[in-house]
Amino acid sequence: MDTGELIAAEDVLLFVNAAITGTGQREFHAGQHEQGLSLGFLHSYLLGNYREFYAAALALDVNDHNAARVIRNLLGAGGLSALEGALIGRRLKELPPQRVYRLFRELRKAGINNRRVRAIIRDWLRGRPDLAFDAVKYRAGLKDAVKHAHLALDGELGTFLFTPLKPAAYRTPILESWRRAHYEKEALYELPYTAAEGFAARRGLERDAFLKGIAPRLTRLERLRLQESGGEAVEADLSGMPLTRLALYVLSLPVAQRVERRAELTGALRAAALRTAGDAAGTWGKVAAVLDDSYSASGSAQKRRRPLAVALACHHLLEALAAQYVPLWVSGRTDALLARAEGPTPLGLRVLDGLEHRPARLVIVSDGWDNAPPGLAGEVLRVWRTRLDPSGACSIVHLNPVYDAATFDVRRLAPTVPTAGIRDAENLPALAELARFAEGRTGITELNAHLAARVAAFLGEVP
Repeated sequence: MDTGELIAAEDVLLFVNAAITGTGQREFHAGQHEQGLSLGFLHSYLLGNYREFYAAALALDVNDHNAARVIRNLLGAGGLSALEGALIGRRLKELPPQRVYRLFRELRKAGINNRRVRAIIRDWLRGRPDLAFDAVKYRAGLKDAVKHAHLALDGELGTFLFTPLKPAAYRTPILESWRRAHYEKEALYELPYTAAEGFAARRGLERDAFLKGIAPRLTRLERLRLQESGGEAVEADLSGMPLTRLALYVLSLPVAQRVERRAELTGALRAAALRTAGDAAGTWGKVAAVLDDSYSASGSAQKRRRPLAVALACHHLLEALAAQYVPLWVSGRTDALLARAEGPTPLGLRVLDGLEHRPARLVIVSDGWDNAPPGLAGEVLRVWRTRLDPSGACSIVHLNPVYDAATFDVRRLAPTVPTAGIRDAENLPALAELARFAEGRTGITELNAHLAARVAAFLGEVP
């Protein structure tokens, strides 16, 4: 195979791993500045050298931070193709609205404004389910987007955005609630939480009383974020919660509360895992998992317990996918619900334990900092793959939730074991498939075919 093809495939996978795991925030082993510089370089490098693959990343499981950055860079570079425009439009629909409005504000600040940009903003706004709701909750963002795209809004929205206090009354209920909230306390409970919070602060309302009153208007994520600060005033709704988000919530609870709510929390995690697994539940055969709960899994102040939450979520998802499942936590603990990040990282020993079970699949979820003893996991995996199982009867994959700024990639355990970045456990099956391209045996042609299939599925061009 041509060396150039292998290098191109490696470069693209390098970026995909970074865009899945990296957010420019501090990690356990690297500061925020290093993370930002490292990610910024990769974005510039891929855009300049592999623009087609750079745009195709929008169809993959890259995180929202990097998806928005890809969109901003493509629009800033100009010369947008029809495919790039379609990918941008489709990905914008999946991004949280507040991030999209922030992106539009960045475009305005950078002076990126042409016919294609204005059309993308216009189409996204037209697709919003309730623009009046956005006008109240994201007023500054919507106002900037309208000005940047030179849009004329129908009805009362234009008046609300630019002269909100001028009308004596609004016909649109949520706009009228906002107007009345200036002098009626009860009206603020008809508003979205973020808008109502400002009115509550101005009126000096007690926090618990405000949270109890606004509780019916809270989104599921708002309930989660307020659970700790709101105490009993706000209860988290676990039904239908995404698996990784649920794992983060569980780990935020004190150990005593986890023990007290064991049946409820374990049931919610297993139900979320089964929803994620879908028709693939029970089809993976015998699976062994090495799950990192060492001290570095505590993450950072900005990504608190994120690596441990990914490991916990993967544990439950693999349990749902496997016909027979063997979980092996690095610490040696066996109670997943009480997982905590502490101690060294004896990955090599746990990998040996996992291989002794002769699984059809071995999945390693770790940041790759093997240190007890250092390098043992890599040596075990090398010997296993080259001497004991050269035919690959046991499929091994390493999923790493932490971006390593120094290497512009996620940290690997061994060259013979495919490694992929992971941010949400929900993407585990797709990432396990993508990781096979990291073994160094496939070139850009095979990777291009895989990306083309993912792009087609993302755009709804295949069933």
